[in-house]
Amino acid sequence: MSELHELDATDQAELLRGGEVSSVELVRHHLDRIDRYAADLGAFVTVTADLALAQAGEADAAIASGAAPAFAGVPTAIKDLTPTAGVPTSMGSAAMRDVVPDTDAYVVDLVRRAGFISLGKTNTPEFGLSSYTDNDLVGPARTPWDLTRNAGGSSGGAAAAVSAGLVPLAQGSDGGGSIRIPASSCGIFGFKPSRGRVSAGPTGSDWSGLGVDGPLTRTVRDAAALLDAMAHAMPGDVRPLPDPDVPFVERARREPGRLRIARWSGTHLDGISPGADAVAAWEQASALLASLGHDVVDIANPFPQELEPQFNVIWSSGIAAAPFPPEAEALLRANTRYWRERGGRASAVDLAGAMRFLEATTRDVVAGLQPFDAFLTPTLALPPQPVEWFNESGDPVEDHHRELLYTPYTGLYNMTGQPAASLPLHWSDDGLPIGVMLATHPGRDGLLFSLCAQVETAAPWSGRRPPGF
Repeated sequence: MSELHELDATDQAELLRGGEVSSVELVRHHLDRIDRYAADLGAFVTVTADLALAQAGEADAAIASGAAPAFAGVPTAIKDLTPTAGVPTSMGSAAMRDVVPDTDAYVVDLVRRAGFISLGKTNTPEFGLSSYTDNDLVGPARTPWDLTRNAGGSSGGAAAAVSAGLVPLAQGSDGGGSIRIPASSCGIFGFKPSRGRVSAGPTGSDWSGLGVDGPLTRTVRDAAALLDAMAHAMPGDVRPLPDPDVPFVERARREPGRLRIARWSGTHLDGISPGADAVAAWEQASALLASLGHDVVDIANPFPQELEPQFNVIWSSGIAAAPFPPEAEALLRANTRYWRERGGRASAVDLAGAMRFLEATTRDVVAGLQPFDAFLTPTLALPPQPVEWFNESGDPVEDHHRELLYTPYTGLYNMTGQPAASLPLHWSDDGLPIGVMLATHPGRDGLLFSLCAQVETAAPWSGRRPPGF
């Protein structure tokens, strides 16, 4: 019989409903694993054990009464970028170490309404600015597959926690790849929804259209279930998508039909190419998709290099506008100060021009991709990298260059607003997870779940666990 932490959230929920385990037992089991492993992984910034156990007791009572939501009593975790009422939310920054919000993000409330119990706040780089996870609070998040290597970012703590079985699934957020990057580096499934699928409210902002919350899980069905909980338009949303007409869990049970899938492995950036492991994973996934009856067609990368500098104007402007008191500036990391200074040099005209360029250019790209149903690329160009690799030079410019060497693919789908997922289909010869990325057109999240579930059935991955965890 599998241990509790080896079950996905869907199976854990069935045990709870059947009375085979209590939520208090289930939560305590995962808290014990957090006590044992989280520090070595750098997975959590804050653990809310007492609160979680109290909520577990309430969940057990609700289950016994027959009036509990589907996932009542199942553990999860919330990223430290996401405001959580009454719980420290530092955004990975020493400058915000003592900040305790008095309002939940809508996504936190929605996840709780589905019955999930958060065990704490997962590690993230300062303000989610980098594609690796490290900060001055708890240090780096590490992939359970090799503790000398970074878990990726910015949802690195969440991905490490799910991969190591500290929680069965976790909420993440993705503004340039921050769900898919750590999913690839930790050997799990990560799903970035379409723009507008998940509310950024009530206090957050989706002003740039780049970021969205989404699930990190070990199985496709768990990701679909967690997104079903999150994906509800809320009052005041500026670009809401309607709630799905068919639950994503149901879409994951349906066959996608025969699809025409465009693939490319070249990047849109001069001088940056995928490594051998990334290409091998992509080729393996291409062959698998073809064996499932899909038409897999080679095309050139359709995105122009000119998107990169314009993306950086938008990215840096956002952090430059963050309202820090002057005394907090000295507590910021060098990379954060670099992006704030860079954004501060951009004028309103620069920002408007960048946003206009991204919208017009990505609209043209997506329009040109209409003959295809889905798209396949590597998730990352490189395998998980040593913890010190990104910032060993101490130069934020070199740090940014290395991030581009590592993740030249993921941010493009934040610019277009397309749904995209990283699937853990490949491991390198030295045992490192290597993801591949599938995407569909904006708003077609249901189709992407159908396709990912079909791939998972053909090449299951959830039973493959990092040694020692």
